[in-house]
Amino acid sequence: MKFGSAFFRCFQNSAATFAAIDTSTIEADEDDGRIPSNRNFSVFTYNELKAATHGFTNKLGEGAFGAVYKGRLSGDGRFIAVKVLTVELESLQKEREFAAEITALSDIRHENLVNLRGCCVDGAQRLLVYDYMENNSLSHTYLGTEQNRAKFTWKLRKTIALGIAKGICHLHEEVNPHIVHRDIKSSNILLDHNSTAKLADFGMAKLFRDGESHISTHVAGTLGYLAPEYAYTGRLTRKSDVYSFGVLLLEIISGQPVVGIHIDYGEQFLVEKAWELHNANNLLELVDCALKGEFSREEAARSLRAGLLCVQESAKRRPTMSDVIKMLSNQIDADSIEISRPGLIANLMEVKIRKKQ
Repeated sequence: MKFGSAFFRCFQNSAATFAAIDTSTIEADEDDGRIPSNRNFSVFTYNELKAATHGFTNKLGEGAFGAVYKGRLSGDGRFIAVKVLTVELESLQKEREFAAEITALSDIRHENLVNLRGCCVDGAQRLLVYDYMENNSLSHTYLGTEQNRAKFTWKLRKTIALGIAKGICHLHEEVNPHIVHRDIKSSNILLDHNSTAKLADFGMAKLFRDGESHISTHVAGTLGYLAPEYAYTGRLTRKSDVYSFGVLLLEIISGQPVVGIHIDYGEQFLVEKAWELHNANNLLELVDCALKGEFSREEAARSLRAGLLCVQESAKRRPTMSDVIKMLSNQIDADSIEISRPGLIANLMEVKIRKKQ
């Protein structure tokens, strides 16, 4: 069985069309010059996955688009993670989320992207099958409590941040059509048995054809990580992901929540706090106290500056992901680049008000 662009276009048409697809007879289009390999992609039956997960009893987590369960295939004995989408009948949006994830991942292999092993289309059921990630997500394993953050060494933080940057760069610059993820955040970074970072959850992903600098779409993402120009206008670019990565980078280094509550000031955003410390020439104060001083001050300062460059209000001033990698690897001197004010969305109501205006 071969999966290609004809297969994915079928997903976009309608829920009725989607449900009627006969996956046993689908062939790839050959006019685009390539046929994706299907050796690592399978179409499972619902009963296969139900048996593999023991009736969907071992829940690993739950998000906006459904729950994820741990399972084990009877054929090869390998563990898998099965995402069961909460698809409502005649819900075109959920069909599009399902199609987007398959389109984005079925023919892409990268060390820092989650490996999609297959899918299931059974009546109204929509399921996605991934490699199982032993160390869960970044937010679950290494962020949050001080006990978790104490295990998050400086070396590991550097490795994870650089790995995520490489994964996003691959999507933005190396695959064609380019892919914008739209929901980069700590809970969407999965970790394998070696704590290698894998960017996951491509349900909101958008494809960029050659020559497209932006697309207009409905706003999707998570408050705190959401690029303001995208939130206000629906104009999506690769720099929208760069903003989200910048927030994530600040989160990894500081160990602090992206949106926190201060006793005196109320709601406080990590981007805002980083900017204030930068202006006070005290940016290193943002480094996680759980590290107990065991980190490179030079590397931390460079990484924090890279994070602030990514979240600048002007999307044009933000670096590309390939340049971010060079900054983190000290191939570009981040100290020599002027940092302008970051963009910030105080709340989603502000977005709605601006749209009405």
